[in-house]
Amino acid sequence: MEIAVLVAQSVATGLIACWLTLGLRDNLLYPSVNETYTAQVLAMTRLRAEYPDEFAAVAHRAITDRKIQLLAFRSVLIAEFLTCVLLWLGALGLLLATAGFVAPDSGRILAMLGAVGFTTVWAGFLIVGNHFCYWFCHEAAQNTHYQMTLWGLATVILICQT
Repeated sequence: MEIAVLVAQSVATGLIACWLTLGLRDNLLYPSVNETYTAQVLAMTRLRAEYPDEFAAVAHRAITDRKIQLLAFRSVLIAEFLTCVLLWLGALGLLLATAGFVAPDSGRILAMLGAVGFTTVWAGFLIVGNHFCYWFCHEAAQNTHYQMTLWGLATVILICQT
């Protein structure tokens, strides 16, 4: 049973590592795709255009300074990169543990840190997005962030199984 649990933990960790690595790749190669929407959320651009009365009440929250918007986006990239490293090391450690090359807890610790990082990235988007009222105009993004947060939490729970 221990081997089956380690395999499941390794696969689950590897899957979120793959997903986040592809996202990081695209953010590095095609930054304007996501950076544009990050800037829109921070500036509350869509809220201003589509819900002017609601925007008026919370307009003081908007961040329109491009330097701060770019800093926020780049901070996300750093968090994604560090999380990817932890996830891949954790998945590899768990895989090596199935073959008896390393202690299972070595892989689990790295995988747990990576899965918590993954969950934190997406929960962070939910929290920051909530501050900028992104549920008004970025519902699809909010839905994705919820799903990724839940996927990360499920992986954390699986990794806790010994």
